[in-house]
Amino acid sequence: MMLDKSPEQPVIETERFVLRPLRRSDAGLLSMYAGDERVARGTRSIPHPLPPGAIEAYIDRAGQPERTEDVWAMDASTSGMSEVVGVISLQRLDRQQSQIGYWVAPMVWNTGIASDAVRSILVANPHQSATIFAEVFQDNAPSARVLTNAGFVYLGDAEAYSVARGAMVPTWTYTVTPS
Repeated sequence: MMLDKSPEQPVIETERFVLRPLRRSDAGLLSMYAGDERVARGTRSIPHPLPPGAIEAYIDRAGQPERTEDVWAMDASTSGMSEVVGVISLQRLDRQQSQIGYWVAPMVWNTGIASDAVRSILVANPHQSATIFAEVFQDNAPSARVLTNAGFVYLGDAEAYSVARGAMVPTWTYTVTPS
């Protein structure tokens, strides 16, 4: 794995894909995948149906210099797949902590893309975090497996609001210390 540091946000190259900052040209694919109810229901913040302009606003926020969250597109075009097959983010918290979040397009579910992306972020550790947290909805066992396979350990149960579901949803919280 190679890490190319840019002043704003690192580009992380893996064997199967590149994690790169979002760009405006990603809006179409992001809208298509995030507009899928199955994807939206697995996240806290993606509404369903997806309102016009939501993805463009998301891309704009991700590029702001004062942002507290770095967002990468999972660009698999070097492997003959789509330029965007998912998104992974790292939210800065206090005390050298971050929270990771991710979603992948249904066409790449169960292919290891999410696991590879999570492991790549942990190895690169672009925020130099001492601890990284994650949470998944309890009805999303595949995402929990992604985390445990990457070395995350279960921390406890909680709840989080899902915009797409319009409800509080039970979650599992995990933590890892990057090496």
